Amino acid sequence: MKAITIIQPWATLIALGAKQFETRSWATKHRGDLAIHAGKQIDREACEQEPFRSVLARHGYTADNLPTGAVVAVCRIVDCWEVSRCLRGDVVLEKDGGNTMREDPIGKQEEAFGWYDDGRYAWDLIQIRQLPKPIPAKGQQGLWNWSYERNENC
Repeated sequence: MKAITIIQPWATLIALGAKQFETRSWATKHRGDLAIHAGKQIDREACEQEPFRSVLARHGYTADNLPTGAVVAVCRIVDCWEVSRCLRGDVVLEKDGGNTMREDPIGKQEEAFGWYDDGRYAWDLIQIRQLPKPIPAKGQQGLWNWSYERNENC
């Protein structure tokens, strides 16, 4: 299964279903299953800002108890959108050179949880399932192959 390493708290926000798009500086052609790996780094400052703090707290998380160095969720990538901003400053997600635009606007919370600058990409994640227990794994840069044995965690 393909995997992506994401620093905390963003990996946990995906696992909780609070974040649907993973924003990156690069597009991906991968579609299908994806493991969300929480890297060892935690952005403690982000954890203290809203809406991060409230969403994490609602699920019992703080910067001190976020899982690291482990796969925390599995999901599916169904699309990759190019990010731009309209004249009003709203986020616009498009593809095919602007011929196809995503009809549903992203919410303010989703926007707060991503980096939606012109020229970046938003990976559309669905069927997000938080694992009952994080599975320790060593992460890598970019998309990488995660091997695992199916057990009670998956």
